[in-house]
Amino acid sequence: MASSKPLAPIVLFLLVALLMVADAQPAPKIDCPSACQACAKNWKNKMCNKDCNICCDKCNCVPSGTSQATRNECPCYANLKNSKNGKLKCP
Repeated sequence: MASSKPLAPIVLFLLVALLMVADAQPAPKIDCPSACQACAKNWKNKMCNKDCNICCDKCNCVPSGTSQATRNECPCYANLKNSKNGKLKCP
């Protein structure tokens, strides 16, 4: 008959991991209108602001700048695509 001793640490580890995941709190919702203030300087500021707020609502983050160098700060925001044309959605 097989011993259950090697199984006990695995079960204990899985139980602890499950409790940690269950206890995790979601990140607080950011203030998207404030986070999208960089759009005020954009020549298409109304469209920029609309798209930024949509992306912010979906991703709960906005990169600190508008250049390609800062897009990696928020991968969700950087990779969201427009469902109609497949181009990047977020400014």
